[in-house]
Amino acid sequence: MNLIDEKNTEQAPGTYPMMPLRDIVLYPHMVAPLVVGRKRSIAALEKAMQDRTEIFLATQKDGNNEDPKQEDVYTMGTIAVVMQLLRLPDGTIKALVEGKRRAEVLEYVDSGEYLSVTLKEFHQEKAMDAETEAFRRETLASFRAYNKLNKKIPKEIGASLAKIVSGAQFIDVLASHLPLKTKAKQQLLMILDVKARFEKVLGILHQESQIASLEDSIRKRVKQKIDKTQRDYYLTEQVKVIHKEMGKEDEAASEIAELEAEIKAKKLPKEAKNKALKEVKKLKQMPPMSAEATVVRNYVDAILSLPWAKKTRGRIKIAQAEAILNEDHYGLQEPKERILEYLAVQAQVKKIKGPILCLVGPPGVGKTSISKSVARAMGRKFVRQSLGGVRDEAEIRGHRRTYIGAMPGKIIQSLQKVKVNNPVFCLDEIDKMSMDFRGDPSSALLEVLDPEQNSTFVDHYLDLDYDLSDIFFITTANNLHNIPGPLRDRMEVISLTGYTEEDKLQITRKYLIPKQLQENGFKPKEIILDEKAIMDIIRRYTKEAGVRNLERTLGSVCRKIAREKLKNKPKKSYRVTVKGVRKYLGAPKFRFGIAEEVDQVGLTTGLAWTEVGGELLQIETVLMPGNGKLTITGKLGEVMQESAQAALSYVRSISPRLGLSQEFYQKLDIHIHVPEGAIPKDGPSAGVTMATTIVSALLRLPVRHDLGMTGEITLRGRVLPIGGLTEKLLAARRGNISTVLIPKENEKDLEKIPDRVLKSLTVIPVDHADEVLKEALVLPEGQDLFHNVVLELFGAEMLACSDGSPAH
Repeated sequence: MNLIDEKNTEQAPGTYPMMPLRDIVLYPHMVAPLVVGRKRSIAALEKAMQDRTEIFLATQKDGNNEDPKQEDVYTMGTIAVVMQLLRLPDGTIKALVEGKRRAEVLEYVDSGEYLSVTLKEFHQEKAMDAETEAFRRETLASFRAYNKLNKKIPKEIGASLAKIVSGAQFIDVLASHLPLKTKAKQQLLMILDVKARFEKVLGILHQESQIASLEDSIRKRVKQKIDKTQRDYYLTEQVKVIHKEMGKEDEAASEIAELEAEIKAKKLPKEAKNKALKEVKKLKQMPPMSAEATVVRNYVDAILSLPWAKKTRGRIKIAQAEAILNEDHYGLQEPKERILEYLAVQAQVKKIKGPILCLVGPPGVGKTSISKSVARAMGRKFVRQSLGGVRDEAEIRGHRRTYIGAMPGKIIQSLQKVKVNNPVFCLDEIDKMSMDFRGDPSSALLEVLDPEQNSTFVDHYLDLDYDLSDIFFITTANNLHNIPGPLRDRMEVISLTGYTEEDKLQITRKYLIPKQLQENGFKPKEIILDEKAIMDIIRRYTKEAGVRNLERTLGSVCRKIAREKLKNKPKKSYRVTVKGVRKYLGAPKFRFGIAEEVDQVGLTTGLAWTEVGGELLQIETVLMPGNGKLTITGKLGEVMQESAQAALSYVRSISPRLGLSQEFYQKLDIHIHVPEGAIPKDGPSAGVTMATTIVSALLRLPVRHDLGMTGEITLRGRVLPIGGLTEKLLAARRGNISTVLIPKENEKDLEKIPDRVLKSLTVIPVDHADEVLKEALVLPEGQDLFHNVVLELFGAEMLACSDGSPAH
């Protein structure tokens, strides 16, 4: 054989139609089937077939690109001939092409239907020198060795490669059969020097052979292991059959052995591990089907299912926690600040006694949801347990194992579900617990919510010390007074007040409307509520401190619009105005601004606190001839009735100063009534309101209709502090009250009231009932309440002037 040096030769540039290829690299001397579906590619193929010319095939850089531009295709490709075209029923074309020679793009020519290119072509002579022949033989040997390891490549490939004489053709055909990625195949195509291509392919073959050898070794080891496992399983099954034939069942023994192994493997406290192993030892000596064996097995399972040492690991980032709280809840600045203070301490100290927070506020202000936000801010799991209606101590502490159907308490059960030992634990409605002959659950909670004791909490069922000190407990309540004193003393109380109308407006826009649109199948902004419409819903269709009924009412509007949308021709968007609110919700349910419009005698506006927020309380007094009887109606509690008697006693004590006879009450019956008589009312804070309405009725002086008041009264006329000031001021603002009288001692609480509430009200602190009467009663011009009041009231003998003469 004559060995001649094989060289690359360049040919003059020619123009060819071009077709981009996806996820395939065509080499010279390689035959490949192609399925073509893109219009420009089909046009290029048809042009090549029609003119009996060659076509240039180049690979795309990204195979997912449906419409590749010039820069999205490699410039080095292969000139090929179209051997066969077959049109398929779906419009695509199946083509058979054969690569001829390498070529590189010099210029792109857009022919309209397809892309043409001017190419620089590379031809390689078929004869080889001695070095190339040596490369060919070494590469062929390496490929045969690799072919033995890789069963996916047919054996016939090696035989056909041995017949190829040209080094360039040999290496291109071999490269087309290697399992390489598209980018690696393109790199081989771009190597013009034949010897360099041989070196590259040799390196790839050696690497692939090593990988294939390792895969074969791993495969053999796995197979050997599986064979051993199958053999063991087969022998075990045979032993089981033998035992069964002999009347011996060892399934229970096997389960007990597994249980024992699990106990030893699990990270348990020493006391719990010893107790569990002791119970397993007892279990071994019991008949498998006995009732006692089931009880013991359930007890051991309960111990193993608890997350004794498993914790959620997460670092607290204060800025991120603050952002999460602000994202989930609008307003509530004070509760957020208190929560962030606790999180800051936890981030600073690795181990502190878990804080116990008590969120107190009216329904619907976000107590439970803010607990979820705290869990999200801390990166911990959240678990909630409702205590409403719980009246059995065993609900908290569990039942002793001596009882049939005994189980752990709610605290332990919740930890079994959440599977970590440091969740954020919300004890919801802690003020709704009650007690009966079965025990007091609030007393059982004393140990749970005491940081000094809950590290050794003992559930009656487990009868083991369990550490609750890593849990972040948050309790919620509507009324702090219903929580027993010792339990209240163990918690840090955070008050969540009601929302102002502005707060509700912002919450409706940012949270409630998007939520209701999604829940009712509407797109964002498909329903647009005017600001006046939202305010009308807030004022006239809901009456609450929170936003729960407001959300329900918005949902009702969405449902009615959904029905209208399906019944009639759908609109692009629905705008709801005040008129639309009436259409969808009917007549208003509440009268907005229940303050009286004119000053009236014997009618005073008080401010009351309820579990759903603040309320305006209209207190009426009428006088009738009689014998000094005091009648109090309106379903009032004992404390409120006593406040009325104290108010009357105070008025009697100052009657001479008011110009009244000291015996005025002996010829009068006084009737005090608080409207909405079906609703129970109680508390001492209406004392000054009752005193004012009695004096107004006696002196026939009207009370300012735009003034509200609150405060407990003593027999000497002192005004004592009250609670729920924020809710009461919000109610005053809601009811168009402009001036509010509050006890002097509550002046310090004004710092917690939002500025926008205080700006809309004139708040006057008072220390004595005399100040209240001067501010509330409307006196004729030039008269002083305690010096110039002289009135006829059921006879002149009931009044006395300062000189003792009869009044006129």
